[in-house]
Amino acid sequence: MGAAASRNASGSSHGGGEGGGGEETEEQGNGSQLYVSLKMETYKLGGELVPHVCGSVPLVGSWDTSGALPLERESTSMWELSFVVPPNHETLDFKFLLKPKRSNDPCILEKGPERQLVGGKLLGDPKPAVFKLSGDEVHEYTVFIKGYRVSPFDLAASWRAYQDNFQPSTVRGIPDVSINSGSGETNEKSSSASLELDLEHYVIPSPLGHANSSQVYAANMTENPRSLFRTGRSMSTSVLNSQRDVATPTDAPEVMESTALDAGKISGSGLVESKSSGTYPQMQKQEGRREIIMDRGVGSPIVIRSPSETTLNVGFNLDSPSKHSMPEAAGAVTAGAVADQMLGLKEDRHLAIVLVGLPARGKTFTAAKLTRYLHWLGHDTKHFNVGKYRRLKHGANQSADFFRGDNPEGLEARNEVAALAMEDMIAWMQEGGQVGIFDATNSTRDRRNMLMRLAEGRCKIIFLETICNDRKIIERNIRLKVQQSPDYAGETDFEAGYNDFRIRLENYEKVYEPVEEGSYIKMIDMVSGHGGQIQVNNISGYLPGRIVFFLVNTHLTPRPILLTRHGESIDNVRSRIGGDSVLSDSGEIYAKKLANFVEKRLKKERAASIWTSTLQRTVLTASHVVGFPKIQWRALDEINAGVYDGLTYEEIKKNMPDEYQSRKKDKLRYRYPRGESYLDVIQRLEPVIIELERQRAPVVVISHQAVLRALYAYFADRPLHEIPHIEMPLHTIIEIQMGVTGVQEKRYKLM
Repeated sequence: MGAAASRNASGSSHGGGEGGGGEETEEQGNGSQLYVSLKMETYKLGGELVPHVCGSVPLVGSWDTSGALPLERESTSMWELSFVVPPNHETLDFKFLLKPKRSNDPCILEKGPERQLVGGKLLGDPKPAVFKLSGDEVHEYTVFIKGYRVSPFDLAASWRAYQDNFQPSTVRGIPDVSINSGSGETNEKSSSASLELDLEHYVIPSPLGHANSSQVYAANMTENPRSLFRTGRSMSTSVLNSQRDVATPTDAPEVMESTALDAGKISGSGLVESKSSGTYPQMQKQEGRREIIMDRGVGSPIVIRSPSETTLNVGFNLDSPSKHSMPEAAGAVTAGAVADQMLGLKEDRHLAIVLVGLPARGKTFTAAKLTRYLHWLGHDTKHFNVGKYRRLKHGANQSADFFRGDNPEGLEARNEVAALAMEDMIAWMQEGGQVGIFDATNSTRDRRNMLMRLAEGRCKIIFLETICNDRKIIERNIRLKVQQSPDYAGETDFEAGYNDFRIRLENYEKVYEPVEEGSYIKMIDMVSGHGGQIQVNNISGYLPGRIVFFLVNTHLTPRPILLTRHGESIDNVRSRIGGDSVLSDSGEIYAKKLANFVEKRLKKERAASIWTSTLQRTVLTASHVVGFPKIQWRALDEINAGVYDGLTYEEIKKNMPDEYQSRKKDKLRYRYPRGESYLDVIQRLEPVIIELERQRAPVVVISHQAVLRALYAYFADRPLHEIPHIEMPLHTIIEIQMGVTGVQEKRYKLM
């Protein structure tokens, strides 16, 4: 019926998982009734088996398994069934069973004697539910059995709330939500507007390129070692032990797309408006003067005449910009990049974030997360993992002895692959790359000094050291490492792999030297999101500052983030862009379905919050959700269509064909006249991303198509050029699960 009524527990959880009885309350003698909650935790349960319960009156009425009652999925691994027991049936005999969801296969009844609950108190010793599957396979699941005393007044109030919450929708007279109350027939129309108890019923496949990084070992998703695939390429020991004579190569000139300026649009102020594809900010000569084209979006770039040639020539090659000398971005990111390009040292244009830390401290996870963030901001960023180089060059079956500090052959081999990875990263930077993430232990000063010699004059190094003193987190990371790392893919004995990794870790601990040199960021016990500290030394510049700010707000606490568009609006029906219309009838139905979904999915997550834009279609979509705080963000408003707000694309195509074609040519950079581009949207969403990373509780984001495309691209690590084309259908919920193993995605189609 629901747990809206206030209750006094008549018992607490027993060891082993079952809830036990306690002292009877005064309410028992005042007409109170027994409220029973049965739960089962099933981490290993296959998708085709559903926990059920069968037993005596009033639970089922017989021990016939065909009439067993199903438990409702409460979370990924928890199932629940709750009910009120009539006063004359407070003795319950029951057992758990597993029942196939669709097939006619026989049920699997739990082993052991019947369970007996008398007056809310469980008789006998607490025990898990034991099931014998096919062959010798045996599964044990923890169960929780609790009894509560509920007053008749609370029961009545709860029932009224229950009825009010599930009344048929007034929209078109279609029932909005129904609970499978029995086997009664329902017509096709009402069935299509109802919501099943089991949310898994609404799960749909995610498209290709979706955010399921946790299914793949993170290091395998890093940059491929191109130096190892070049014929005959090898690195001598002398390269590793001596400082190299490094010369900064001359930037190779690149053929840029020419831009035809319309002489008829030159104003007296010296500003020239032009149509342009606007791929990257460029330098252009006109009438002997040097000018910078600052890209404001397709269809509206302007050429800003420089006050003097000398000013622009300080550390900035005007005639030969490298391939990606500027980030593919707008707003503050571009402004910061321009300042760094014009005023910073040449090597500062390329940034190397060099990870430092013992194994199992979250270095690769941190590196992958930082790479994703910088990608999304528009910086050309690559993640280089030295472990991947080592496995390709020396094999993945190296024992712990290979990592001893007093093993000269192993030390030389590990330094060799580190130098190869560093050379590859620097070579990529010289081709136009901006930020390289160098992922390895780098646990000694000698190793770090070698890397600084290789980078001297070619890129700026910032060390990022991850320190974790929480033994539980370290233990969890070790087990994940042994389970997922290719180093132990051939090891069938988990304990043998676990012990080997433990020895490897001890070998690193013996020689570990914390970072005290150069520019560095130290993250100390930051992974839990509760406290911790971050230390910064000799950090300056726009991008390093953004990196520090991002790292301060990240953690590994698992929590879901639910993304959904508003319900269908009147303007959606009319195919009009922008606007601030109300919901259509279908949109109203979805708003109620969404409220029911949120209640079921997050009913145990009272710290969750609902975020909407300031436009009424998202506020109305969230209006039926109760019990959670709602926060309006102007940053979540739909992309500003400027002077085209309220038009259809057919009207734009007919009346403004040039603008229509400009947008079609490059939707990412196209800026609506007096409006926004997708790059503008990304810039205003950065505070939203930072806050989503900082949150430790679930968040439901109800927003708009362009905004959700940009947010989803961050979590899925999709390239910028794909953002305007990402499918973001109406009446669909995308659940992003963030945690230590990466990012997982699940989609629900409610209608």
